[in-house]
Amino acid sequence: MAKQNVAEQFVDILARAGVKRLYGVVGDSLNPVVDAIRRTPGIDWIQVRHEETAAFAAGAEAQLTGGPAACAGSCGPGNLHLINGLYDAHRSMAPVLALASQIPSSEIGLGYFQETHPDQLFRECSHYSELISSPQQMPRVLQTAIQHAIGRGGVSVLALPGDIASAPAPDKAIDHALMTSRPTVRPGDGEIDRLAALIDKAKRVTLFCGSGTAGAHAEVMEFAERIKAPVGHALRGKEWIQYDNPYDVGMSGLLGYGAAYEATHACDLLILLGTDFPYNAFLPDDVKIVQVDVRPEHLGRRSKLELAVWGDVKETLRCLTPRVKVKTDRKFLDRMLKKHADALEGVVKAYTRKVDKHVPIHPEYVASVLDELAAEDAVFTVDTGMCNVWAARYISPNGRRRIIGSFSHGSMANALPQAIGAQFTDRGRQVISMSGDGGFSMLMGDFLTLVQYDLPVKIVLFNNSSLGMVELEMLVAGLPSYGTTNHNPDFAAIARAAGAYGVRVEKPKQLGSALKDAFRHKGPALIDIVTDPNALSIPPKISAEMVSGFALSASKIVLDGGVGRMLQMARSNLRNVPRP
Repeated sequence: MAKQNVAEQFVDILARAGVKRLYGVVGDSLNPVVDAIRRTPGIDWIQVRHEETAAFAAGAEAQLTGGPAACAGSCGPGNLHLINGLYDAHRSMAPVLALASQIPSSEIGLGYFQETHPDQLFRECSHYSELISSPQQMPRVLQTAIQHAIGRGGVSVLALPGDIASAPAPDKAIDHALMTSRPTVRPGDGEIDRLAALIDKAKRVTLFCGSGTAGAHAEVMEFAERIKAPVGHALRGKEWIQYDNPYDVGMSGLLGYGAAYEATHACDLLILLGTDFPYNAFLPDDVKIVQVDVRPEHLGRRSKLELAVWGDVKETLRCLTPRVKVKTDRKFLDRMLKKHADALEGVVKAYTRKVDKHVPIHPEYVASVLDELAAEDAVFTVDTGMCNVWAARYISPNGRRRIIGSFSHGSMANALPQAIGAQFTDRGRQVISMSGDGGFSMLMGDFLTLVQYDLPVKIVLFNNSSLGMVELEMLVAGLPSYGTTNHNPDFAAIARAAGAYGVRVEKPKQLGSALKDAFRHKGPALIDIVTDPNALSIPPKISAEMVSGFALSASKIVLDGGVGRMLQMARSNLRNVPRP
């Protein structure tokens, strides 16, 4: 049997850890690794057109599967392109391993062609970033990187010079069992007892949930029923907590709606469950706050806490719920449920009034129709900007759908690359990219990746020929919009020229049939929908402090937007409210 080189050993370990594919762009320093992938069953090389796409795709795959995913870039400029997608994966706690190939090891530090120091450059967006400077470091360094990514939830980066990758692997390399799943974390009995005492003493408790409630829907509902608490959520908590939720009061934050803001301020105990909600201006400063999080570094960095509880939400609630006294007073819960329904009733008319005649098309209407026609297990990838608003307010979670975006990092151009990673995990599952024209055109070259691999991703393009969120930022600052207008082509024609399905929609009556036809198409499809650039949105509660770093406007031109099927759910929940 021929002796392995370092690249072959590297690829074997990745495959054993469960990595199915490496996304990247080939280059000389990567050649040994790419060739090893060619000869290794069970792992594939996915050729993209831009390394940023590779990192976003790997991050989306990791978020969907929960297992490790990988991307790669060649030396210097190649691996530098990974950084934006790696920041997003790291802040989304997605276990991603990035291979940053390096110049020849003998030339490092001498100003060689394309020289950078990726082991230093990627440290801020990773848990582990190291240079493999000799074959003897393999496989221990790679195994350590994998365990950092999986165990801590985030990115690991390895810089590997091409000459080291081609070198023979050591004869007696230490090859140990890989850790490929995370344990549950339970708080101590002392913390559970203190939290139970706070809850028993409080008269009005509100729960505010983030992505850390993934897999804990039943536990949150049981807990909310026991203490009669309204349940709000952050954007990243929407897909995990909003569905089948009779205690739902909507979403707080910059894209918020409903009664979540009031519920978090009118209570006397606010419990943050698995959320690192970044906008502390939306959190109360005169209410006792408890935070439960599996990442201890998240505890208390947004708000002053009465109690910090280190544990994952599911295990914490399993321990906590039996220890708290059953509350019988529903007055606070019922009042918040009614306020929530009233708030949704007040804005829903904004997108139902004459939508069948409004040209350009209301984007709210597009999102509403999309929500109705999409599959019950669809994966939605959502561009940063106004698409975030439409997804937050119109896409209905049900426990089977997934909604992925750059919700923590806030990068443009994330939806198409993330759709690529999502579709590779399951070619038979419907994947829909809710793209803005600005984000789509930024990484439009990777539409060709869809065509090359015949990935049946459906791109629903909200084409308002502008950078809508940036225009809002300018409005907030009292500035005239400038540099925000896009002179766009017919994107559907470009899609057809590339060999994909493309259709352009300019009138509301065309929308339903256009989406249905595209969804029935077996391969990649792009639906270029011309939408109203004046359809903007504001949260239900704003202040000058809240607008910092984001787009808000109290201008009269702002359209408040509707909330899709959430109104129907809120009305249904009101049936549980006793009538006087």
